[in-house]
Amino acid sequence: MIKRMVIMLVAVAIVLGGIYGFQLFKAAMIKKFMSTMASPPQTVSATKATYGEWQPKTEAVGSLRAVKGSDLSLEVSGVVDRVGAGVTGLHEGDRVFGMPKFGGYTDCLAVAEDQVFRMPERMTFEEAAALPVVYLTAYNMMLFTGTLRPGSTVLIHSAAGGVGLAAIEIAKTRGCTILGTASPSKHDFLRQRGVAHPIDSRGDYAAAARQIVGEKGVDLILDPVGGKSWTSGYELLAPCGRLVAFGLSAASSGTKRSLLHAAAQVMKIKKISPMKLMEDNKTVSGTNMGHLFGRLDLLRPQFAELLKMYEAREIAPHVDRTFRFDEAPAAHHFIHERKAIGKVLLVP
Repeated sequence: MIKRMVIMLVAVAIVLGGIYGFQLFKAAMIKKFMSTMASPPQTVSATKATYGEWQPKTEAVGSLRAVKGSDLSLEVSGVVDRVGAGVTGLHEGDRVFGMPKFGGYTDCLAVAEDQVFRMPERMTFEEAAALPVVYLTAYNMMLFTGTLRPGSTVLIHSAAGGVGLAAIEIAKTRGCTILGTASPSKHDFLRQRGVAHPIDSRGDYAAAARQIVGEKGVDLILDPVGGKSWTSGYELLAPCGRLVAFGLSAASSGTKRSLLHAAAQVMKIKKISPMKLMEDNKTVSGTNMGHLFGRLDLLRPQFAELLKMYEAREIAPHVDRTFRFDEAPAAHHFIHERKAIGKVLLVP
């Protein structure tokens, strides 16, 4: 039996999908979805903040069906409003955060008990809403599905984004040399966060990285760009190196959908056979948190480790800006125009 609760949300993470239908779903995003208040047995309810990251930009080339307010946001924080009969680990008034399987664009949400965690005492609601998916994505790529050896050389694409900043902090715990791509206006910020070698994301990143690492190559590349970037990254890997894909932002052509552009980017993806991987001693893998909700037995231990890192002050989510729910269209444009550094939140 699923143990559920109702959460009153304080902060909500923004989801990137739906760039083309802001005005269509604006009303849906500020709706209270009171139907969720009728919690089934073993449910938790809460309200407070909703984080403003977007789903990988691949959704930005999809149809308008992806922009319903109830379909958006995987990260929330809030206060438990009521609990179902089977909930034993949480109580009314507890400060919690976690990952609903979408549906976070609301001020009240019914969610299963095993999808939320109690917030550490010093954690703010904004930090809480900015942590779950991006830090889990980074942790999963770097420490769970592969081994990040101390002193490794790591290349992080979109380093000033939510996952990028999370990856920087995790890489620092292993004493890694960090290369990070971003627009030049964000390079000083990245240096302050621990990136030894910021690289202009608008240029030939592979050539710039090769000048830094030489023939030795890069041990780990985290790439949400895709298309030709994956091909260039594979060639840049050192022996025993890993390339992890976690998005396809190259398929997005701007504020207007272009399936032709998206198809062209997909065509640029190099096909690599297992024989080639074996010959080169390289690994290519992928991560998508949205497809792991059926394996909470894998996610919860990772989340617990992240909480330990937070308590040890090894990680600290960076929130760039918050928007009110009725400003959600502006929040989406703020991210899509690549103005954000770290997370953007919606606050009811």
